[in-house]
Amino acid sequence: MRNGKLGVAIHGAGWVAGAHAAGWQRNPHAEIVSISDLDVRRARALADRCQIACAVRDDYGEVLGDERVDVVDVCSPSHLHAEQGIAAARAGKHVLVEKPMALTAEENRLLRDAVAEAGVKSLVGFVLRWNPAVETIKSLLAGGAIGELFYIEMDYWHGMGPAHHAWNLHSRKKTGGSAMLLAGCHAVDALRWLAGDEVAEVSAFANNQKGLFEYDANVVAVMKFRNGVLGKTSVLFDCQMPYQFNMDLAGTEGTIRDNRVWSKKLFPGQTGWATCPTILPDSGDVHHHPFDAEINHFVDCIRTDRQSHCSVADAYHTHELCLAIDRSIESGGSPVAVGGA
Repeated sequence: MRNGKLGVAIHGAGWVAGAHAAGWQRNPHAEIVSISDLDVRRARALADRCQIACAVRDDYGEVLGDERVDVVDVCSPSHLHAEQGIAAARAGKHVLVEKPMALTAEENRLLRDAVAEAGVKSLVGFVLRWNPAVETIKSLLAGGAIGELFYIEMDYWHGMGPAHHAWNLHSRKKTGGSAMLLAGCHAVDALRWLAGDEVAEVSAFANNQKGLFEYDANVVAVMKFRNGVLGKTSVLFDCQMPYQFNMDLAGTEGTIRDNRVWSKKLFPGQTGWATCPTILPDSGDVHHHPFDAEINHFVDCIRTDRQSHCSVADAYHTHELCLAIDRSIESGGSPVAVGGA
């Protein structure tokens, strides 16, 4: 840290990196000191576009060896996240790693253990935890607005095809992983975050109707949480419709559907759905996502010496569940127990 500011290195200069860079620039306690990418021209273009005077590199080793770097923000392609996150932690850097943080169970475990052993702060990019509608739902649940939760459903529906800017990476199993790991992980993480517990067992089915992806493009999974709550999630890449993130929660005294609330506790004379004026997670554009709030939270965690609620250790369980869903699909829908070392 120099001049009281955290030195930040952004590694990977793709689409999401621009949104991250803007968030770091708006935080008064951080300074971007390095931007790097395998293609140094992309790194230079990002620095120029954001008007950032910093080191521009194509060598990740140089980034980790830079004493000015306190935080590494891993924005590279998904299949590199775990490897690069582990290297950053072992170099003593705090780590922000975009989702998914891992594509295999081994990567998931190795990254979790590396961060724990290094004692650095970490955060995984499940940015929906800072979406205003999700924060509203979290608050309503904490206040008992719908009583005891017994059912929760989160769906990620985003039609994607060859026109997508990262199609060559996203559509391949080696670099995209699976529909759940690539994007459905947002819904899986929201399930865990809002249910406030871990899943005990899950069953899932899938199809690949259009045959565009190397893995199944459409997945539905049902699960039982350890506390007895029932859950369901789905991810649809083959759908023909605008981006949609569905949020439904049923409790013993009310129901929440996206930004609509039915709660006689809150509204005793209620005769119709009460609508909360808030910002919904209704866009796939990264510039719509609350990265400022996510980054501000992480900076505060580092400055106050505490781990985030969205740390690598916590996100390990989100990825564990995604991988369990994929195993159930491979087994033809057989139930898969979730949890372990």
